[in-house]
Amino acid sequence: MRFAAIETSTQWCSVALWSDGEIASLERFAGQRHSELVLPMLEKLVKNFDRLDAVAFGSGPGSFTGLRIACALAQGLALPRALPVLGVSTLEALAEESGARRVAACIDARMREVYYAALQLEENGGQGARWREVIPAQCLSPQAVPRPAGEGWVGCGSGFEAYGDLGFACTLPQVHPTAAAVAALAAPRFAAGEGVDAALAAPFYLRDKVALTKEEQAAR
Repeated sequence: MRFAAIETSTQWCSVALWSDGEIASLERFAGQRHSELVLPMLEKLVKNFDRLDAVAFGSGPGSFTGLRIACALAQGLALPRALPVLGVSTLEALAEESGARRVAACIDARMREVYYAALQLEENGGQGARWREVIPAQCLSPQAVPRPAGEGWVGCGSGFEAYGDLGFACTLPQVHPTAAAVAALAAPRFAAGEGVDAALAAPFYLRDKVALTKEEQAAR
């Protein structure tokens, strides 16, 4: 199987190509330049889009604009070629990228909030390991982040860079979701037939609000 993966939910822009178990990827710090960078990066990596069997993308939560860019590009590639599309949680991709087995994934959501989930890597009945949400994805204030039960949890993501350790003994604030992680997570799901029609692909915003009003800013 050969498919492309796109991840633009944070300030990093990354693309990947899965080809029969091998992953090639490119990544750049984009800031706000994702729309300018992502397609040329993907063209450099993939070469021939007509040879793709599917497209995966980081579906969120994350930057509203970044999520729309990844989803729109995935749909643009998939629709004319009738390819299946799969959205992968950016919190799960963050956990995958960390290399740990118990991950408190925390992304800075701005407006003094974070996107957060606690995920644990578990064996999936002889079908390889998959991430299980111990604490489901949610948007909340950094002070309200719940600590999962048990030991060995590693805090990963920009939320720890913005707000400190949040009570976790071990943190990796520089870890971020990547297209390579999205590809690794998407491969067994595509094999299981979990891809959807491109028209049905959608970002997972988790929070509807983009910015605070002036009154809310003054109150804070």
